[in-house]
Amino acid sequence: MEQILSRQEASEAVQDHGWRYLLGTLQTSVLVGTLAQAISLAADAVAVCGDDADRHLRIDVRPDLAVFTLQSLDHAAVTTRDVELARRISVTADKSGFLPEPGLRAGAPRPVQLLEIAIDALNIAGIRPFWKAVLGYADEAGAEGPEDPLVDPVRQGPAVWFQQMDRARSQRNRIHIDISVPHDEAPRRLEAALAAGGRLVSATRAPAFWVLADLEGNEACVTTWQGRDS
Repeated sequence: MEQILSRQEASEAVQDHGWRYLLGTLQTSVLVGTLAQAISLAADAVAVCGDDADRHLRIDVRPDLAVFTLQSLDHAAVTTRDVELARRISVTADKSGFLPEPGLRAGAPRPVQLLEIAIDALNIAGIRPFWKAVLGYADEAGAEGPEDPLVDPVRQGPAVWFQQMDRARSQRNRIHIDISVPHDEAPRRLEAALAAGGRLVSATRAPAFWVLADLEGNEACVTTWQGRDS
């Protein structure tokens, strides 16, 4: 029976197969030489996933890269089925001479990652319908409440979530970017951001997230799955 996995369980189940857990998904990437190779590899992945492909697998195909994402659309979470499919895809890629990996090694374009946009609000229920309409976004499976996040129904754009403010604040950005990276990429990303002129605003919730800011105080959070399971 398909079971939803905790963040820890999902991460540990696929780490040795070249995948990483990110925001309720499993991701890996494969460097290729041509678009034809990427499409062929994608077709092989769909074949080994069988009937589960439509409800679990998404593939971003480029001439030099194929990015694979697994998540149960019915549960909006990673399940035991996703782990099994990840292992199947890794095996079939390896047989074709390709290496599924999260992009941490030197020379990779960048590690796999996901972006989220966070909007600070006093009245989340009041502003959420506007953002849903103007972005053409939708509710995520099982998260249809007046303060729940919004997702791109075709999974191309970043998710949008809402952070409750306790009082009106001035001189602070009300929208910030969350960059979810593999847990073993976070230290390098933090070091690079600080070296580029950023500053660390807060690490009190690390390793779940670090709050960074640029020279003018605009904020971004580097996030990982760690530190979130009870």
